[in-house]
Amino acid sequence: MTRTKVFSKDYLVNELDLPWYNTIFDRIVDTTRWSIIHEIVFEDNGKFYMTTYSEGATECQDERPWEYDDEIECTEVELKEVKVKKWIPVEDE
Repeated sequence: MTRTKVFSKDYLVNELDLPWYNTIFDRIVDTTRWSIIHEIVFEDNGKFYMTTYSEGATECQDERPWEYDDEIECTEVELKEVKVKKWIPVEDE
């Protein structure tokens, strides 16, 4: 079972300066017509957590991270090396 923790939006934004600062990992995981969805990892009291947020896709879309949420559920994570198999092109010798 995964460990989760609920943080207030105010704590993430005002105390941890997320998502603009103190983010260990940030990647775009999806897009919609109006939004860009990010997945981030951050540290709080020696533990690492992952969550998502969305922001406006253009300068005309005034959407801020967690704009419609007061509480954000985050999953506790750890960094592990993972072996991955991948199909790659065969090169001539």
